[in-house]
Amino acid sequence: MARKWLRNGVLPAALIVVSLLGNAVPGAFARETAAATDQAQGTIAVAQLPPEAVNTLNLIAAGGPYPYEKDGIVFGNHERLLTPHKRGYYHEYTVPTPRARNRGARRIVCGGPPGRTDNCYYSDDHYTSFKRIVE
Repeated sequence: MARKWLRNGVLPAALIVVSLLGNAVPGAFARETAAATDQAQGTIAVAQLPPEAVNTLNLIAAGGPYPYEKDGIVFGNHERLLTPHKRGYYHEYTVPTPRARNRGARRIVCGGPPGRTDNCYYSDDHYTSFKRIVE
C-alpha cells in the first residue's frame, strides 16, 4: 500500500515516521504520543470508582496487604495503551468483582514507586481500555 502512495507522490506522515524510525521513539515524539494517549483514555474521579476500586487504592497507598498473590506484580504495558516507560515502572492490582469466581477483569495499574497513587489507571475490561484516576 505504501508503494501505491509513493507512486502517486503521497506518503502519509505516520508511515514516514515509522519507516524512518522503525521501533525507535525519540524523546519529543514519545512525549507527544504519551500526551495523546493520556488524552484519549479519559479520566475517572475517585468518587466515580466502584467501592472495591477505592478499597484497592487505599491498599496500594498503605503498601498492602493485598488479597491476591499477583497484586503488585510488574505490568508490562504490552497493549501500549499507557504512556511508555521502562519495564518495572507500572504495577497492577486486582479490583475484586462481586460474585466473580476468579480475579475478574477489573484492575488498577499504577506507575512509579510502590505505594504511589497519583499516577494510577482503572480498567474494568482487563486492559482493553484505561481511565486515568483523578481526585
